[in-house]
Amino acid sequence: MKTVFLHGMGQTAHDWDAVLSQASLPDVDCPELSALPEGKLTYTGLRTGFEKRYTNVKEAFRICGLSLGAVLALDYAIHHKGKVDSLILIGVQYKTPALLIDFQNFIFRCMPEKAFSDMGVSKRDMIRLCHSMRSLNLTARLREVRCPVKILCGEKDRANLKASRQLSELLPQAELHIIPGAGHEINKCASETIADILNS
Repeated sequence: MKTVFLHGMGQTAHDWDAVLSQASLPDVDCPELSALPEGKLTYTGLRTGFEKRYTNVKEAFRICGLSLGAVLALDYAIHHKGKVDSLILIGVQYKTPALLIDFQNFIFRCMPEKAFSDMGVSKRDMIRLCHSMRSLNLTARLREVRCPVKILCGEKDRANLKASRQLSELLPQAELHIIPGAGHEINKCASETIADILNS
């Protein structure tokens, strides 16, 4: 079975390297999210590009996503129920907190352009992507997620801990795992935990 890894905002596909080196997976795909849209980098463009990438995949696959990648994975599972075998959602929000996204956008505006070069995006692209997610709310369609779900959140990830707990209550089939001592980027600070879950 294929496992698709979706990185977070401000990350690249290489941020999954530590997980992949510890997981025994025969078929993996780690797309660069910024390369998925055909036009401007927006959330809608990202989702459309992701859908096109997997249009011809016949067998249901597993998606492991962090932050932005987790939102995209959850959204995809709602719209393409038969194509998703299971989900691993890390530091996920199912309803964008406007204050948090506005603060993140403020931080991006203060950062120099060169800080975005390693991410493969421009400063303008990142700000546009953030803004395009401001009204995102998947709450009304969560009941349409039928596949098994594992929700992971770092004990120190205060921005996403509450949403992770709420999502685990809204999805009866979900398992919640709070990772002791970990922050938001679990694929970097607790990669072995993700690998263990993938291998189980």
